[in-house]
Amino acid sequence: MCYSAQVWAAYNKFVHVHGAIMDFKEFVRTFIDVKARGQWSRLPKAMRESFRKPESAEGFELAKLVAEGDRELEAVLESDLGTQRDRLAKAEAVLASAKPTKKAANDQRIAGNKIKAVERKLEDLHRRELEPDDSRIYPGYYAPVMVWEDGRRVVKPMRYQCRPEGKPALYDTRFPGTYNARRDNLEGFWKGQFGFAHGLIVVETFYENVEGPDGKNRVVQFTPRDREPMLVACLWSRWEGQGEKLLSFTAITDEPEPEVAAAGHDRTIINIKPEHIDAWLRPDPANLAALYAIFDDKRHPFYEHQIAA
Repeated sequence: MCYSAQVWAAYNKFVHVHGAIMDFKEFVRTFIDVKARGQWSRLPKAMRESFRKPESAEGFELAKLVAEGDRELEAVLESDLGTQRDRLAKAEAVLASAKPTKKAANDQRIAGNKIKAVERKLEDLHRRELEPDDSRIYPGYYAPVMVWEDGRRVVKPMRYQCRPEGKPALYDTRFPGTYNARRDNLEGFWKGQFGFAHGLIVVETFYENVEGPDGKNRVVQFTPRDREPMLVACLWSRWEGQGEKLLSFTAITDEPEPEVAAAGHDRTIINIKPEHIDAWLRPDPANLAALYAIFDDKRHPFYEHQIAA
C-alpha cells in the first residue's frame, strides 16, 4: 500500500515538463466544493500556493479562492486555539486549588498538546516558503493527476481514494483501502477503470507503514537513489450522485522491489517509463496485454529508505 507520498503539486511543473494544460474549471469547482465541506486542509499547501500568484486570467478566480479558503481555515484554527486555551486555564485553576482532580490534570495535558498542534498548523498556514511536506498527500487528500482529454495531456485535481463510478458513496468507508489498486485485481474490482480511465501522478518520495522488529508500526520513507521523479500509474473515476461530483484516483501497486521487501513492505507503486506516458493515458480496453507490458517495462530505481521523522 502507498500510505502517503510527496507529489508534484505545482501546476507549472506539469506545464513546463510534460506539456500538459490545466483544467482550471475543474480546479475551481473542486476548490469551491472542498471549501464548502470544511476540508480545505486536504488541499496540499504546495498546490494552493501554486495558484496564489496567478499567471493567467483563468488563475485569478483560483487565487481568490485560495485566499478565502486560507482565511476560513485560519478562523477555524484560531477558534480551536481559543477553546483549548480556555480549557487549559480552567484545568490549571483547579490544579492550583485545594482540591486538584485527575480530570483537571488530564485536561491540562490534552489542552497543552492540542495548543501546540494548532499553533504549528497556524505557523504552517502563514508560512510562504514551501517545505517538502507541503506536497505530501494522504488518503482523502487531493492531488493533481495527469490524464488524456481532447487529444492532449490535461491535469485535473482528484481525491486520493477512488470511488468507482456507479458505486454508492458508502464505498469510501466500506472499502477504505481504495487509494491503492493491486495489479492482480485490475480486471476484478477495478475492471470499470482499467483499460478506460488512466492517469499519472508525479511522486518524489513515498511512505509506507511497516512493522518494526519490536512489533510496533513505523513509517518508512522510500526515495529513488537517482532522485528522478516517479511517474506513478493510476486509475481514476468521475463520480456523480446525491448532488455531489467527485473526481478521485487510486495508485496501482505491484509486487515489491527487492529493497522495499527487505525493508519490510510487500507492495511498490508502479513507476512507468517516460516513453510510455501517452500509451498509458490512452488505453485500449481491447488490448490489456499492452498495458501489462508497460508495467513489465517499468523503471527500477533503487529505493533508498529511512525511518520518517
